[in-house]
Amino acid sequence: MSAQDSAAPKTMRTPLSRVRYLGASHSGTSDFWRQRVTAVAMTLLIVPVIVVVMMLLGRNQAGAAQILGSVPIAIILLLFIIASTWHMKIGMQVVIEDYVHNEKLKLAAVMANNFFAFAVALASIYAILKLSSGV
Repeated sequence: MSAQDSAAPKTMRTPLSRVRYLGASHSGTSDFWRQRVTAVAMTLLIVPVIVVVMMLLGRNQAGAAQILGSVPIAIILLLFIIASTWHMKIGMQVVIEDYVHNEKLKLAAVMANNFFAFAVALASIYAILKLSSGV
């Protein structure tokens, strides 16, 4: 054993991961912060969303369309839908990555999760835009 080998620090990290400063999970910290940001956004938006829902109680379709036709209300609902579906996608992806050990099943589950979150967001956004445009 040479003097250089004994002076080198003992580590399990690859040279590439040391250069990129990536830990074992590679994207866990960014997912953590994205989930926290969406949680804060949902916390701030939940009161206006509850107020809108309470305003809709007991209304017929024309009354609901009138309330939802307001641009600020549509924006609040769109922001809430985007934040909540993104939060849902990240949370389910973390659960899948942590508890599904078969790599093929994990890939299929993550793909299904992404598709489902996108489909829910798209359908919700379409409904809000359709209701807010009065069509």
